Amino acid sequence: MANLKLMQQLSVQTPSKIVFFVIDGLGGLPGPEGLSELEMARTPNLDHLAAESVCGLIQHVAPGITPGSGPGHLALFGYDPLEFDIGRGILEALGLDMEVRGGDMAARGNFCTVDSDNVLLSRRGGRSVGDRLETEENPRLVEVLKTIDLPGASFEIRGGREHRFAVVFRAPGLSDALTDTDPQHEGLAPRPAQAMDEESQSSADLVNKFIALAREKLEERYHANMIMLRGFSKQPPIPAFPKVYNLHPGAIAIYPMYRGLAKLLGMEIVPTGATAQDTVITLKEQYDNHDFFFLHFKRADAAGEDGDFPAKVQALEEADSLIPSLMELNPDVLVVTGDHSTPAVLAAHSWHPVPVAMRAKWLRPDDVCKFSEKAFRDGSLGRFQATDLMPLAMAHALKLAKYGA
Repeated sequence: MANLKLMQQLSVQTPSKIVFFVIDGLGGLPGPEGLSELEMARTPNLDHLAAESVCGLIQHVAPGITPGSGPGHLALFGYDPLEFDIGRGILEALGLDMEVRGGDMAARGNFCTVDSDNVLLSRRGGRSVGDRLETEENPRLVEVLKTIDLPGASFEIRGGREHRFAVVFRAPGLSDALTDTDPQHEGLAPRPAQAMDEESQSSADLVNKFIALAREKLEERYHANMIMLRGFSKQPPIPAFPKVYNLHPGAIAIYPMYRGLAKLLGMEIVPTGATAQDTVITLKEQYDNHDFFFLHFKRADAAGEDGDFPAKVQALEEADSLIPSLMELNPDVLVVTGDHSTPAVLAAHSWHPVPVAMRAKWLRPDDVCKFSEKAFRDGSLGRFQATDLMPLAMAHALKLAKYGA
């Protein structure tokens, strides 16, 4: 909290602009040819950006700790994820424009597929490992879940993209001190929600009842025949990003979770289309309306989680194709980085530090000219905490006053 208070004390409003381009799951590990996805990808624009930037590696939580998407993004925006422990449920719900009242409990949901022994065939509602539910099928499944009768409680449910949905529970005395029901790997059975303390047992019972009723509704009609819930969370108190940094921020993101996190921090959600190119067009259209932009790119993370090395390479090449448009805007500070690593060889998030490049006028240039994990080890920024990135961006945008006499 001390750093956020310092930022609020020193931040000044100026015409300068900051753009954060966050490539979700950016970092990787060597694949079959001994090179990471970034090293395999053709990234002439990212390489050009690196040559005009100061570069380094960031860790979002602590050495050896694998961040989720929520903690990873919080750290990028200067919030210590160990201090602000925010469940994914509230982020997903807010991103889907759901109402979350005081006392409500939100959860992120997955439609999934289990066999007759309740063993996961697909965590994402497909017919087998790696398959995903079609987005077009999601609303039909959500309508089925809406018919559940949950004695002593009410709930609101809303579908997202592919296998994702959010649910908000309303009942007296709800607690979010519950364990996730997703075991994170196929071949295992979904877990029951467990109370982390005695006061949370009734909430765990309610959630497990809801899941059991969902299974009854789904199992005879759809191959996505089960649900898993995770990220149980209530509305948390958190300092507002615009007040901390004296900025008027705009968030441009396709997926609900990232819009939800931005909304929780007090950023203005800028509507955009369904493709990465749409987000860049939106940035150009809205460029005069904000002095800070959060621009999110998802495909690299999705490919990494699928364990699809070639698809992640392609996704990084797509991200590279967007860089000229960002550089043409010539923001006072352009930051390109990620919220965590998602190596395709692990098919999951990982603890490895993530590349970061910062392009600005007031730099001491380094000698990096290749946008990769290995090259950035020699960058002048070195390896540092992601929570220090916003102060650096603010300083390079001349938005921080001098500290002390």
